[in-house]
Amino acid sequence: MSTHARITASVYTSHVPAIGVAMDQGRTQDPYWSPLFAGYQPSRRWMDANRPDVVLLVYNDHANAFSLDMIPTFALGTADRYEPADEGWGPRAVPPVHGHGELAAHIAQSVIQQDFDLTLINRMTVDHGLTVPMSLMFGEQEAGAPGWPVPVIPLAVNVVQYPVPSGRRCLQLGQAIRRAVESFDTPLKVQVWGTGGMSHQLQGPRAGLINREWDNAWMDRLIADPRGLSEMPHLDYVREAGSEGIELVMWLIARGAMADLDGGGPPQVAHRFYHVPASNTAVGHLILENR
Repeated sequence: MSTHARITASVYTSHVPAIGVAMDQGRTQDPYWSPLFAGYQPSRRWMDANRPDVVLLVYNDHANAFSLDMIPTFALGTADRYEPADEGWGPRAVPPVHGHGELAAHIAQSVIQQDFDLTLINRMTVDHGLTVPMSLMFGEQEAGAPGWPVPVIPLAVNVVQYPVPSGRRCLQLGQAIRRAVESFDTPLKVQVWGTGGMSHQLQGPRAGLINREWDNAWMDRLIADPRGLSEMPHLDYVREAGSEGIELVMWLIARGAMADLDGGGPPQVAHRFYHVPASNTAVGHLILENR
């Protein structure tokens, strides 16, 4: 048995804020929402059987922890605890997020020495970009609970204010994270989650844009051709998936952390799901396991 940490799987999901509201208000069985939540039931069963020791969760902040005064491209959370953000209607009634400071500090050291200039965050709140994926994968949690079922290392990526990082840079960061995790001398099971997307646009004449065909073709390439997909220009995302579809580059960080990009075998698809609409967006979801 390895004495070092290893990445067992990667999880990909949209983080639509209305999903969290539906859960918090007990509306998951409403006709509008029930097909979406049904698609995550296999994921929760999979999570029960494949519980990690730590999740590194890639997401974007929505002007809650960071404003336009300060825009880090890649910001790694190194704290031991993160409170839910107040996004204008009060914080979500979910537990605080406990971090894993020791592993986060190790990842920071290793990834920065691999020439990625991370911003290190010792105090911040986390918004729906992080808490909605946690709710989808772990189900409803009591607000008074001491924490979520697993510690989380947040990695916030700027996909709000241009210039945003390229898909290639995101894939390479995932590869660097993998090397960092595997050099941590404690036998932890780590999952890397990429969140955001899929096609959606929130403003302007194309508000409400959904591109089902493009979304599914993009997921096909994420599984089978991540290197080729990482070369997709930003303009293609904006044209085909809407202005907020650029969030999908964050999925490439999680994909870059998988073993096949470092000489291992291809990942196994444990679950795949796609649903429209959810609050005028498309929802995509994927679980990949390292063999």
